Amino acid sequence: MRTYFDHAATSPMTPSVLAAYTAELERVANPSSLHAEGQAARMRLESAREDIARAVGATSPAEVVLTSGGTEADNLAIKGLWRLRGADAPRPRILISTIEHPAVAEAADSLTRLGAEVVRVPVDAEGRLDLAAFETALASDPGRTALVSVMTANNEIGTVQPIAEIVDLAHARGVPVHTDAVQAFGQLPLDFAALGVDAMTVTAHKIGGPGGIGALVLSRDLAPEPELHGGGQERSVRSGTLDVAGAVAFAAAARDATADLPARAGRLAELRDRLIAGIESAVPDAELSGPRGDGRLPNNVHMVFPGCEGDTLIFGFDAAGFATSAGSACSAGVSRPSEVLLACGRDEATARACQRFTLGPETTEDDVDRLLAAVPDVVARARRAGMASGERPAETGVQS
Repeated sequence: MRTYFDHAATSPMTPSVLAAYTAELERVANPSSLHAEGQAARMRLESAREDIARAVGATSPAEVVLTSGGTEADNLAIKGLWRLRGADAPRPRILISTIEHPAVAEAADSLTRLGAEVVRVPVDAEGRLDLAAFETALASDPGRTALVSVMTANNEIGTVQPIAEIVDLAHARGVPVHTDAVQAFGQLPLDFAALGVDAMTVTAHKIGGPGGIGALVLSRDLAPEPELHGGGQERSVRSGTLDVAGAVAFAAAARDATADLPARAGRLAELRDRLIAGIESAVPDAELSGPRGDGRLPNNVHMVFPGCEGDTLIFGFDAAGFATSAGSACSAGVSRPSEVLLACGRDEATARACQRFTLGPETTEDDVDRLLAAVPDVVARARRAGMASGERPAETGVQS
């Protein structure tokens, strides 16, 4: 029997979402076509857009710009808004946290060849943005700052960021704010209008929808420079033939994920805390990364197991029937220490010794208890493997 503890990577489609998806795939029409079939597809697409808008707290469906996923939405926000505010005006600076997802961090870095200045604001030991440092960075040169991008919650250690405070500080200086809410969507209440952010990234496959569909929720008074040019779809911000089936399935997943969110999040938080307590009891020197309680995502458990390698732990849990993650960034097939833990002030050995367990709607107490029963043996084997090699095990390109 296998059990899935990697919902932060992707969460399986539920039967109802799969049914909505496959039913739409059986229909044929381009929603930009003017014939009856095309206009029917357009109506289904716009109905899905309305449902997604409601799920994220947008004031209008027009604020939902559909994309191919979170990575494209992040790139559109960072590059498009920087070009809007930075290319033709003296605003080259981009402020991001030191623990942003690569889709944000690397998009920002790619603009340095065009004159962008990327300022990385530090986080504390639990991964929370240092608001004093952020305010100082803003105040030092607000007239040259094009935008701020800080994720709503971290994808590795689950730390929830003070987005409302970040927005207040940035808007007081006339600087727009983007937030990558990919991990928070379906875990925390999201209200685009109430948060006051100018742009927000969400995606379907983290909430039980299909891969290949996401959205940039974008204030109507912003028109970022498009990354894709063509037919002028999606407010001329994102050209391309629209994925009606993906949008319909995305909307179905969004409805499911937000309909009973307080109850679902509360149940997951109980299971999360049960898992944390059980691991700390079974492996006394294990360390929780990130904050406890409401300061972290309800489905996220990120542990450091001293003396272990993250990839060795993955293989051990996989052999025991559990899908987990090291939670560390991988590039070009080479596993690396967690950049997030390094940014939180941890050393490299610690940043290599982590394991992420993320829960989903189908996770049960029995699943958690069976995982806990496997933890001592998997950790002991991983430590013996490290001792036997006399060095860090060979890099294996584990995907996180």
